[in-house]
Amino acid sequence: MPLQLFNTLGRKQEEFIPLNPGVVGFYGCGPTVYNYAHIGNLRAYVTHDILVRLLRERGFRVNHVMNITDVGHLSGDNDSGEDKMVKSAAERGRTVLETAEFYTQAFFNDTDRINVIRPSVVCRATEHIDGMIALIKRIEERGYTYSSGGNLYFDISRFDRYGELALLRMDELKAGARTAVDENKRNSGDFVLWFTKSKFENQALVWDSPWGRGYPGWHIECSAMSIKYLGEQFDIHAGGIDHIPVHHTNEIAQSEGATGIHPWVRYWVHNEFLVMDKGKMSKSAGAFLTLQDLVEQGFDPLDYRYFLIGGHYRSQLQFSWDSLEGARNSRKSLMDRLRLLAETAGADNPHSPVSFDSPASSGSPAIKRLDAFNAALDDDISTPRALAELWGLLKDNAVPPADALRACLYMDRVLGLKLERALIGGGEEAPPELTAEIEDLVARRNAAKAAKDFAQADAIRNELSLRGIVLEDTKTGTVWRRAK
Repeated sequence: MPLQLFNTLGRKQEEFIPLNPGVVGFYGCGPTVYNYAHIGNLRAYVTHDILVRLLRERGFRVNHVMNITDVGHLSGDNDSGEDKMVKSAAERGRTVLETAEFYTQAFFNDTDRINVIRPSVVCRATEHIDGMIALIKRIEERGYTYSSGGNLYFDISRFDRYGELALLRMDELKAGARTAVDENKRNSGDFVLWFTKSKFENQALVWDSPWGRGYPGWHIECSAMSIKYLGEQFDIHAGGIDHIPVHHTNEIAQSEGATGIHPWVRYWVHNEFLVMDKGKMSKSAGAFLTLQDLVEQGFDPLDYRYFLIGGHYRSQLQFSWDSLEGARNSRKSLMDRLRLLAETAGADNPHSPVSFDSPASSGSPAIKRLDAFNAALDDDISTPRALAELWGLLKDNAVPPADALRACLYMDRVLGLKLERALIGGGEEAPPELTAEIEDLVARRNAAKAAKDFAQADAIRNELSLRGIVLEDTKTGTVWRRAK
């Protein structure tokens, strides 16, 4: 079965066919870097990671673009409330850009720890203001804007398809015109493309523009940056379901309003919320859990990744400490089984991936398990079923141990649980802080090798060697273990 994705635009599952054969343009909404990411935020990035890994395993070259919002995001998605970045900077006694840099690094530290592959392109809003201004000019030239109270608004009544993604009714939106939230708006759903000093008297970051000195609205950044790096039409846009009714709806209106191309994005992929006993986790509520909170309670970050992939991305996932404890126990049992398999397999090399084209492996019982695993993922990224197939493989006594190991590592190229740790030793038992430091050095060495800076690569290998860490370059990547 070919890869099928549930497309929010149309609310149905569809075969994935990219615009350009063999190449996928993928845009995932990134963080607003005014605070630490909470564990609910991280669910979206694991969802994106699984999808990107899956696409690459299916032979596609994926250009994965993610934004960093460091300006323009107000506490209300409908242009109301305070600027999240300015408020956070004032509370912490830092500049806005210092705040943004600190929380950007904290965000990537978290995603690295849960083994999320970094995007191909990471773009900061403050570095793309000229592109936003240029896009707003195009929207204005096509007659979708009006000025009011010093701000430039997008007039949703001029865009016939407004609300299509969220199944909104235009007559209901018009009925709420001139609400108390912003009396400058003609319709309650109109949104700001460019703010001037009329919104905040002392805005920290402002730029000159044809509409006055000010700053962009939140929604325009994603349109401008995705178009810059992926073109005026691309394949997949992903994010949380909370983005559907406002942010993504507005992105479509302004992007298609500027370009005249419909659809701007062909597949919309949205993940559901992580929920607590008292509802959705939210920073605005003031109490939330970070990945570091889980680590301080004795959990490995990969326990949390295992917990997340145990639920389907389109279903709400209930978090509790007991459920996380269950995920930790299951992952530990998984690693123990892999170690036992490695011992049983003896001298066979478990790092050789299973080849579907090899006559030697075509008759292995592992192939049936791999087929079922791939079918689960091709059915709208069903990670719970895929995880069940992994366990079925490990419990299947008919599968030779060496084949089982190779198949498990093949599966892990999508699941991203770092199962190779169990096979070489050292990594699984190492403290999380040491593991992260070693893996950072390994990543830097790989980057140096890719850049043909072999002196730097050798220097890093020597540094690790002095610390008792042995590197092994395999077909599936570089792995490390402690020297015996």
